[in-house]
Amino acid sequence: MPAEAVPPLAPVPEHPGRLVYLGTPALAVPPLKALVARGWDVTGVVTRPDARRGRGGATSPSPVKAAALDLDLPVVHTVEEALTAGADLGVVVAYGRLVRRSVLERLPMINVHFSLLPRWRGAAPVERAILAGDRETGVCLMQLEEDLDTGPVFARQVVGIGARATAESLRRQLVDVGTELLVSTLSRGLQDPQPQEGTPTHAAKLDPAELELDWLRPATDLDRIVRVGGAWTTWRGRRLKVVSAEPVPAPAAPLGPGVLGGTEVGSGHGVLRLVAVQPEGKAVMAASAWVNGLHVRPGDRLGAA
Repeated sequence: MPAEAVPPLAPVPEHPGRLVYLGTPALAVPPLKALVARGWDVTGVVTRPDARRGRGGATSPSPVKAAALDLDLPVVHTVEEALTAGADLGVVVAYGRLVRRSVLERLPMINVHFSLLPRWRGAAPVERAILAGDRETGVCLMQLEEDLDTGPVFARQVVGIGARATAESLRRQLVDVGTELLVSTLSRGLQDPQPQEGTPTHAAKLDPAELELDWLRPATDLDRIVRVGGAWTTWRGRRLKVVSAEPVPAPAAPLGPGVLGGTEVGSGHGVLRLVAVQPEGKAVMAASAWVNGLHVRPGDRLGAA
């Protein structure tokens, strides 16, 4: 008995008339606002359900939902509900969930992805690009498929990664670039998508364990982890967040891995200078102020049990 044919994905219209928008975090707010400001007919917004906060049972909307309500746009929490909105194209920006093929067979969608596909498919392309020491990244406007970030690309723009770029600053830059790329490409028309070329790499969501600073690694690697955000180590058994830092030339008297020399810390190769830290249970402070309050004993080092 022959296998049942799989229905094709809905074709992407060259000049869509009505849009439905799928997004969740704050970085997905500027593209939504730009579409509305440029006169696109956004028939509705799909975002995650309100999140519970604290112990009292109160909930809060996602940043995209809050923006949509300010724009007087209807909001739903499942993609299936959006199918009834009368849109002929879905626009996806950091929605955070895979869209089932059964939906894509009925409503075509495009996705604003913050990398140069097929490099860094997945949830954390900005962070992975910094951790890998990439010198450039970018934005791709691609057709959404059932597999993760595999669709053909309608438009792309390269963005250089500055030597001191943080994930936060790079993400802001990519959002600005991606917003303009989305609006200009929609205005020009969605034509001739090109298949992705190159070796795919996967941008898995970061595990907190990956953000622990291993002082046996080179200072340049540790600097990248700090610039991603959330870096941490320990001092005398208590967690210490490293908010900002910078690699510097090694002093004349070498520091062993994890050993403090003022605000400078030895590593497997080179030295990392701490700029701002947050001791456990305290506010962010200048690293110099934190060091001044310490009583460093011989053999004390960061990361020691």
